[in-house]
Amino acid sequence: MPGLASAQDAAILPPLPNVIDARITATPERARLVIDLAARTEFSFVSLDDPARLAIDVRAGTFSVQETEGVPAGEGVVSGYVIEQAAPDRVRTTLTLSGPAQVQQAYVLDPFEGQPARLVVDIIPATAEEFAANVERDRVASASAAPSGVSTPAGGSELPIGTRPLVVIDPGHGGIDSGAETPEGIREKDIVLAFSLRLQELLVESGRFDVALTRETDTYLRLEERVALARTNRADLLISIHADSFQQPEIRGASVYTRDENATDVLDKVLAETENKSDVIAGFSMPLMTAEVVDILLDLMRREMRVQSFMAAQSIVHQLEPSVELRRFPVRQADFFVLQAPDVPSVLVELGFLSNASDAANLMQSDWRDRTAEAIARGISTYFDTLQEEP
Repeated sequence: MPGLASAQDAAILPPLPNVIDARITATPERARLVIDLAARTEFSFVSLDDPARLAIDVRAGTFSVQETEGVPAGEGVVSGYVIEQAAPDRVRTTLTLSGPAQVQQAYVLDPFEGQPARLVVDIIPATAEEFAANVERDRVASASAAPSGVSTPAGGSELPIGTRPLVVIDPGHGGIDSGAETPEGIREKDIVLAFSLRLQELLVESGRFDVALTRETDTYLRLEERVALARTNRADLLISIHADSFQQPEIRGASVYTRDENATDVLDKVLAETENKSDVIAGFSMPLMTAEVVDILLDLMRREMRVQSFMAAQSIVHQLEPSVELRRFPVRQADFFVLQAPDVPSVLVELGFLSNASDAANLMQSDWRDRTAEAIARGISTYFDTLQEEP
């Protein structure tokens, strides 16, 4: 039968993963569903009415979620949920909505630092007309879906992995590491987290990007964990957010850093200690590559990432120029560890200096933060536009 695997095929197919856990948080403005998975897998979702619901399916063979029915943490967009084995190859999470709502973004993260793979689904309010249109769209898609051994869950809107660029935002410091701090107790870690969350909102609202944060709460991450998260999930851009301090209080203004062109010795040391160089270029390497060929490919990859990082920095600075105070020569280079991924374009944005009274005042103003986040979001969009225009 078309679409059905034979017994021989089934014997060589990898087993379907287990759904380990699921958690939902809700506010009036948005809700987030996070599903922990034993391995990366496919997903889809569908809008349903009478009552208003969203069904999110993952391709999985089993689930071990403690509570199969419950209410989310917090109140707002989602009022309840049910998790069930909808088919032998699907686990479904059905969210009961408090009102019309829609999926804003959905993406899968690879396993990282002992954490399982995760499906992240962000949900925002919608108009009644938008929700009705989504319901009708999904109903038509479900009715026209042909039988298949690997069906589109719930007949809904499948989001192929990797269709949109993944931007990883890295709020600096966190947890026991407060970063810079003013005499009044304003801490860098708090400033940059609030700013990063706002930047994430703007990028997601554009509909062009999947956006993840290295941290979403006041938690501590080692520098190598931040870099590894971006690399593990094959990020298309890593942007680290900081607001530093300096012994000369007159120094002020925003700037954007790329990695120092002459800092290869540090990267070589890190690579030698943590992984085989061939792993870095696994997507390009052949089994019998010589060490010399591996070194050449790795050097080419580094060069390409530096070019792309510089393009991203220029695009961001160009958008910042009319909006905020910038340092002289705002595109700068330095040996920041977080910029040393050899396969992810990376920039570090210094929003300003907490040691400068004017910068510190700006960093505390929501209007300034919004204006600056909007400029950076435009810069990121311009950068990806430029990449698409290149032959």
